[in-house]
Amino acid sequence: MWTGLLFALGAGLMWGLVFVAPLLMADYPPALLVAGRYLAFGVIALPLALIDRRSLQGLARADWLEACKLSAIGNFLYYLCLAAAIQRAGAALPTVIIGTLPVVIAISSNLRDHRRDGRLPWLQLSPALALIAGGIACVNHAELQRLAVGLEAGPEALQRYAQGAALAVVAVACWTWYPIRNADWLRAHQERSPRVWATAQGLVTLPMALLCFALLGLLPRDLGLLPAGFELPLGPRPLAYLGLMAAIGLFSSWIGTLCWNEASQRLPTSLVGQLIVFETLAALAYAFVLAGRWPSAWTLSGIALLIAGVILALRIKPQPSAA
Repeated sequence: MWTGLLFALGAGLMWGLVFVAPLLMADYPPALLVAGRYLAFGVIALPLALIDRRSLQGLARADWLEACKLSAIGNFLYYLCLAAAIQRAGAALPTVIIGTLPVVIAISSNLRDHRRDGRLPWLQLSPALALIAGGIACVNHAELQRLAVGLEAGPEALQRYAQGAALAVVAVACWTWYPIRNADWLRAHQERSPRVWATAQGLVTLPMALLCFALLGLLPRDLGLLPAGFELPLGPRPLAYLGLMAAIGLFSSWIGTLCWNEASQRLPTSLVGQLIVFETLAALAYAFVLAGRWPSAWTLSGIALLIAGVILALRIKPQPSAA
């Protein structure tokens, strides 16, 4: 249990980096950020695949198809929506919406996977979910007030906020589906290494990323996928782009996925879903460092509630479901 908790914490620390990347590269379109991140992920996975080639050869065609589905939805579509949401609405609104993932995943998996993992009793689970939800509300109180002020800027600002909100909701749907399906495979293949499964998902992202680069170069500019005058393939700041994409490809994609797989193989899906709060906490911490300001009292109170909710959830033992 505690080993799984530490792996989930590591995944959250790694994944929190992806929230600041669109802010650091605000002049780059979301599609190019997605292609660059997962091209780096695929390149990093190549030497790892050589080390684990025997284990990878043992994966069936159905396993590779599942890895493609997980990467397409949980990696490409999720990060495309998240990056676009952050660039349209700023970091606060997507964090508010993505922060609901622990509650959404916990409820979904407790309804769906209770026969396999055991049911976490709703009466015992509800206080933990309430603490997590209250913590998310407190953490984002100041940011929500700032958003309300931003909406007064005019109809164009309102439209961008609405687009950002819609894209963040799609990102939530993607990442509600991903951990549940990923846990299905890992729990059904206990003999498989989570590291090998992370590498397999990295390998399938490589052709997807190359295809994304090709489409960006071939599709007409009037579609609006690229800013006017944007130079492919590396844009106006090639060294910064390459360095940041390599960093999040290694830390956020491969190491983050590895840590999450290790946690998913050790913990019930309804519980591990709540541990995505670590991603929210890490993203907020990185955002405060980037902004150069200290968190408010509301934020500190929210962090305390989030941690209390996670600790309370970890103390709940799943009850076997009747056949």
